[in-house]
Amino acid sequence: MAKRIQLVLTQDVSKLGKLGDLVDVAPGYARNYLIPQKLATHATPGILKQVERRREQERQRQLELRQQALEQQAALEKISSLKIAKQVGENEAIFGTVTAQDVADAIQAATNQEIDRRGITLPDINHLGTYKAEIKLHSEVTAQVTIEVVAS
Repeated sequence: MAKRIQLVLTQDVSKLGKLGDLVDVAPGYARNYLIPQKLATHATPGILKQVERRREQERQRQLELRQQALEQQAALEKISSLKIAKQVGENEAIFGTVTAQDVADAIQAATNQEIDRRGITLPDINHLGTYKAEIKLHSEVTAQVTIEVVAS
């Protein structure tokens, strides 16, 4: 049985690993596919140092993004409530619904911060009233905002 070869991936390879991962593979797989396709290189001490440095830079970048998300969370929680005006029909039912884009626009007007609408989770809003929306700012940081739907 041939021994395994250690390689560092230079690109993401499905079912094997991501860019910069250190993997053990069969010699034939390395020699016939990964190295000729420039998907991996041999794991030398210099390359391992580069990979470690890249990982540290990525970790620092993630920490900065998390810190920015915490600052956004603090700013959003200072807002008592966002008012969104909609046309009203019978029984205080609104025409249409309140969308994540409506909430993102209201936040933009109130705090001058851009929020990605895809990170906003809303309950079904079909009537006038007060609702809670959850906003995902980072994989570890979420904020809650009170939305008040009023008649226009």
